[in-house]
Amino acid sequence: MKKLLYFLTCLAFPAFAQKIPAEKEWLSLFNGKDLSNWDIKITGYPLGENYGNTFRVENDMIRITYDQYKTFDGRFGHMYYKQPFSHYILRFEYRFTGNQTPGGAVWNVRNSGVMFHSQSAQSVSLKQDFPVSLEVQTLGGLSNGKPRPTANLCSPGTLVKQKGQVNPLHCIESSSKTYDGDQWVAVEVLVLGDSLIEHHIDGQTVLAYEHPVTDEYFISKSNDFEQAGVADAAFWRARAGKPLTKGYIALQAESHPIDFRNLKLLNLKGCMNRRAKNYKAHYVVNDEGACVFN
Repeated sequence: MKKLLYFLTCLAFPAFAQKIPAEKEWLSLFNGKDLSNWDIKITGYPLGENYGNTFRVENDMIRITYDQYKTFDGRFGHMYYKQPFSHYILRFEYRFTGNQTPGGAVWNVRNSGVMFHSQSAQSVSLKQDFPVSLEVQTLGGLSNGKPRPTANLCSPGTLVKQKGQVNPLHCIESSSKTYDGDQWVAVEVLVLGDSLIEHHIDGQTVLAYEHPVTDEYFISKSNDFEQAGVADAAFWRARAGKPLTKGYIALQAESHPIDFRNLKLLNLKGCMNRRAKNYKAHYVVNDEGACVFN
């Protein structure tokens, strides 16, 4: 059978892809049984200590819970996948459950996220709250009739451009609708290195931006790296103001219980169509659903 090549722009993929990559091409980031392949780092605790069994596996889900906490007390946590990525599509579903843990900030009610292009768990200092990264902020509606979009961008230690201009906001809202209650929400993120990044919900692009860089002011003035070790601190300081091209994916714990499931990644590295004039916005999928280099 003659192979057909589908040149899918990153803008059109979620809604108009004619050929979905075969299931075997997607990497499952969660094995459904345990947290192997993930590194846990909670503020104030050494790498690998899962205080209060915050991150756990139940019913084929990764659950972030606080039933062993009396108060949250700024114990921000992140669980990092073992392998960094640069060009990929990330898919996941999330839902908020129950009530916020006492001691959590008002802005953390039904608030969590998935970090990407993140520094490694090993380079995060003992008391550092958030890794240098980009964050797909996951929010839940407050059932008060007020809009609260999800799949926003937050940028700890980073900056991005939109339409060629630096957007100085720490959090940039998407155009998504509000999701009240404990319903599952499906999110897809297209990441093309330091080129284009898009957040999608229900096949629609709700946020797009480009050219992420490390925030020179934040890194040069921050003391968060001092306990990370001289090599790591020196590395990040040397990267200040430079393009953020790759990094780790991490699930966030910010005081409100949240579940994640169906975490999958399609690696597009080496899959860009370099014959296209705007090849950074194209990749190739053959008729067998494989991501191929043309």
